[in-house]
Parts: sequence; C-alpha cells; structure tokens
Amino acid sequence: MAKIICMFNHKGGVSKTTTSYHLAWMLHEKGKRVLLVDADSQCNLTNIAIGEEEFEQFYLDHPDRNIKSALSPAFDAKPVMLESVECPMVKEQDGLFLLPGSFELSEYEVSLGVSFALSDAMVTLKNLPGSFAFLLRQTAEHRCVDYVIVDMNPSLSAINEALLVSADYFIVPTAPDNFSTLAIRSLAKVLPKWEQWAVRARVAFEGASYPLPKVTPRFLGTVVQRFNIRKGKPTKASQQIIARLSETVKTTLIEGLRAVNMTLPHDAYTADNFCLAQIPDFQTLNALYQMYGTPVFALSDAELGCSGTVLKQYQNARARFHQLFSDFADTVIALTEHA
Repeated sequence: MAKIICMFNHKGGVSKTTTSYHLAWMLHEKGKRVLLVDADSQCNLTNIAIGEEEFEQFYLDHPDRNIKSALSPAFDAKPVMLESVECPMVKEQDGLFLLPGSFELSEYEVSLGVSFALSDAMVTLKNLPGSFAFLLRQTAEHRCVDYVIVDMNPSLSAINEALLVSADYFIVPTAPDNFSTLAIRSLAKVLPKWEQWAVRARVAFEGASYPLPKVTPRFLGTVVQRFNIRKGKPTKASQQIIARLSETVKTTLIEGLRAVNMTLPHDAYTADNFCLAQIPDFQTLNALYQMYGTPVFALSDAELGCSGTVLKQYQNARARFHQLFSDFADTVIALTEHA
C-alpha cells in the first residue's frame, strides 16, 4: 500500500511546492513509483509539473482530470462512487505521476467544514472528510505507486485538516525566519486538536461510503530551505534562526504531537534531531528550475545554458543539491520503512 506524506505548514513562503516536487523526483530516481498531488488551489505544482506553456491547454483538453472534478461525486452527492484519476506523467518520467490541482477546489471548503460537526452531519456530509483519502488511495492503487506526496495550501483550512488526518506521515517545511518559529508553536496546538477531532470522526463516520481512515498521521520531521551559505555553511544569522527553530521543534512541537501519538517511535529519530534536511537557496538555479520544470539536481548541461567557468560552477551546485536531496530521500525511505 502506498505511503501518503503531506507537506504542510500554514505559513507561506517555506517552499512546500519546491520540497514536494524535488523529494518526489528524487524518490522516483531511487526506483520508487510516486504520485504527486496538488491540493493547493494556486496550482503552482501543476504548473511546474505540466509546464507553463501546456498548463492552460491541459485543463481545456482534460476538464475532468483534476482533484476537484474527481471529488465531485462526493461533494455533489452524485449516485456514483469516486474513481481513480487518469494522472499524467511528470516530464515523461515513467513512474512519476501528477494528480492536477484545481483553482476551484476551495469551493468545497464550506460543505466540508459543515461536515466536521459530527452530531449534526447529514449522511451525505459524512462522506466528505474521508473522500480525499479514498480518492488518493484509489488513484495510488491504480498507478501502483509507493509514495503519495501531497502539496497543501498555506492555511488552517478544512481541506488541509481532512488531508492531514488521513495521511500516514507529514513533513513540515520551514524557512530560517522568526515567523517560522511562531508557526511551529502554532502547529503544536493546532495539529493535536485536528487529531483529537479525527479520533472521534473515525468512529462517527464509520458507516460512511468513504469512512475516515483509521490511521494516525506521524511526524517525519522538518525541512529548512531558502537560506544563504558562506564557505559551505549557513550564514551566522541563518544558523542562529535554524538553531531556534530546532529547539522549538524539540521542546514544543514534539511534546504536543507525542501527547496524541503523532510521532514516530522515539528511536526512529536520530539523536533528537527532527530536521530531515537543510537545503540552501537555489540562487540562479531557481529560475532554471521554474523555467524547465526540472529539479535543480536534474538540470542538464543544455538547460544550464552556459559554458566555461560559469558552467563548472553550476555543475558543482547541481552535484551538491543532488547529494542533499538524495540524503533527504534516503532518510524519508528509512523512516517510513522503520515505521
């Protein structure tokens, strides 16, 4: 059965989409079959994976091949079951698929939020919270994937809550700024409340067509991105903020999550280090990643578009990012297999 990993932080600007895309690509490079899910109505992941030039035409040619259309039987109370989506391959990478997003997905927020009122929910509304997991499982099974990576929007929305409490694992991307520390403290309060609701909902919605999965999502760790380096290390200012982030995770987030069983076994983590990877800013390679939809570590020499000394610098940077994301993917594989 595929392992579902949500990429979640309600703070924006922490590279959730970038992390999702690069991790999925690296897992695929390591022989895993991966489904990327764009659950953010901004559809940035879909834009990158399909390509800016093909993006609009894809939706014109395939209006039903997106997450909102796939969920419509549940949300519009149609007398048919949810079915897997015919997902396109990402950049012709066999074994790497995309469940495209929808600009209109947020239209489902209101009815989903109403369904969370357990005692008052109508029968049809009780189908809604579990419909997300059902759709992802059906699509993952159809494509025989090993991992499902879900890119979520930066909010405390009902859609995010339904997705996260239905996942097997979640990763919290962060940036080295003080607001990320505040966001971690907030998540330490919010996520346990979500799981406490889910504990009740898994029983109350047991008879629904799409029951909420009886699985408690487990915290894999954080990722720190978008910091500058000097002499191969984060700048002094970045190091100080990263240290504060790490301490907040250890003393606040982990404590809150452990109280509701949302962490892995203690010995799964390495010496109380809950950071899966530290990825510096892509700098000029970021523009090329956005342009070609190719992860920075997989850009070809032709896509790098330069020669001589500059090409050598880009090649060295590409190699460094390849190693960082390779180690990141290895850690994710080890943790999920350990669990």
